[in-house]
Amino acid sequence: MTLRWMLAALHLVALGIGLGAVWARGRALSGSPDRAAISRALSADGWWGFAAVLWLATGLWRLLRATEKPTAYYLANHLFWAKMGLFGLILLLELWPMLSLIGWRRRMRRGRVPNIDRAGAFARISFIQAVLLLGMIVAAAGMARGYGVVGR
Repeated sequence: MTLRWMLAALHLVALGIGLGAVWARGRALSGSPDRAAISRALSADGWWGFAAVLWLATGLWRLLRATEKPTAYYLANHLFWAKMGLFGLILLLELWPMLSLIGWRRRMRRGRVPNIDRAGAFARISFIQAVLLLGMIVAAAGMARGYGVVGR
């Protein structure tokens, strides 16, 4: 019982960290970010990455070890697949910003200012990801209450 509780709590903590981080990244990259805003965006991006790792680890553990419900419950649940689809879309949207921001980090470490021409696009992607994350929350809340099961 304690493991279930801790995994669920960590999964929810990742949600809070991730939602706040992706929103903060978007805010920092909006407009014409200066060096301080770029640093804030990179910090938020690091927290966003941490949250993603925590979500994946706790989510896979909960799914594959059936700590909450049997794995078959999730695999037969439409809301679970909607949640996974939204998560996949978030990951696809993340590829371009992630690879670019890795380069920005390298440039900043060398004392150079990165090319911020794409900052506005990365801000929009971040805000879209935040909305998709809210969709995941809605799907998860329904799933936890037994909705989405085939035949229900």
